[in-house]
Amino acid sequence: VQLVESGGGLVQAGGSLRLSCTASGFMFNINTMGWYRQAPGKQRELVATITSGGTSNYADSVKGRFTISRDNAKNTVYLQMNNLKPEDAAVYYCNRPMYSNRTPWGQGTQVTVSS
Repeated sequence: VQLVESGGGLVQAGGSLRLSCTASGFMFNINTMGWYRQAPGKQRELVATITSGGTSNYADSVKGRFTISRDNAKNTVYLQMNNLKPEDAAVYYCNRPMYSNRTPWGQGTQVTVSS
């Protein structure tokens, strides 16, 4: 099982980024996937999920600004982040919310937002 995140970077407040996470080693298309983030000194938090059928949910802090999507043919889940704020700065990870305790975390991708 492997999760590989990419797409992070440095962006000004109000800017946008699109993160990608490619999965392997499990049946991606039947799993709910989620994006998490962890800022320095804070616990990892779940910010968005998408079911196998495409139903999405978001943390209140990102609702209306972030969009999660998936491409089952590519075993990839995306996070489109718009109107970024300094408080969105964190390392972003993807995982399977129902099985995160048995799915190795990837290296994550760093998002930095300058004010």
